[in-house]
Amino acid sequence: MLIVGNWKAYVESGKTAQALVASAKKLTGLGHDIVLAPSAPYLGLLAVGNKAKVAYSAQDISDSTGGAHTGETTGAQLRDLGVSYTILGHSERRACGETDEVVLSKTKHALAQGLTPIICIGEKERDADAHYLAYLRGQIAHIFAPLSQQERMQLVLAYEPIWAIGKTEDEAITPQDLREMILYIRKALGEYLPGRAPESVKILYGGSVEEGNAKMLADATGIDGFLVGHASADAKAFAGIVKAIS
Repeated sequence: MLIVGNWKAYVESGKTAQALVASAKKLTGLGHDIVLAPSAPYLGLLAVGNKAKVAYSAQDISDSTGGAHTGETTGAQLRDLGVSYTILGHSERRACGETDEVVLSKTKHALAQGLTPIICIGEKERDADAHYLAYLRGQIAHIFAPLSQQERMQLVLAYEPIWAIGKTEDEAITPQDLREMILYIRKALGEYLPGRAPESVKILYGGSVEEGNAKMLADATGIDGFLVGHASADAKAFAGIVKAIS
């Protein structure tokens, strides 16, 4: 499985960052692909010259190609550091005003630089009339429709229902609900990918993933991995999740 640890801005010291990497390296023998997503200042500290089996992801990239854009981090800069992935369209970025059009622009820049985009999708809430399904389908369409078949196959989707974030494992999504959503997402992908190709697109789940529910979600839903938030900034909690599904 693909396990992505999004540290967000929880980690605020280089010493802590290096300790988390050391802990993650010990997990690489369990048969999973481990990807760490530190905040931008620590990517240079951790990713340059990386020879470990742990890969690195940016938490976001600029939708520009460089030049007069103060404060921006471009795809070319990240690639030069040795970064392999970038998280795009995270709900926290969308809450700051990032639109589907901006996510698409960033996706194209990431692909052009050989980075693998991890595209976050997910509904804010659920309604009895299932309008949230159309919302989810719209997010997928905005990204997949303009891309070529080859580009579409390079994307990773992270289904992260906003209503499930920050909940306890008992309040989070059930395995049955998640399984139905993954099936729905793959069906939606069928509009843009031929035959059995949608089954090859990796779909991760994020939203209150903990050691106690990770195995249950992994075993019952057909997901390809997890996008882990706050727990990934805690070495013990992150290791517990990875070991639970191993």
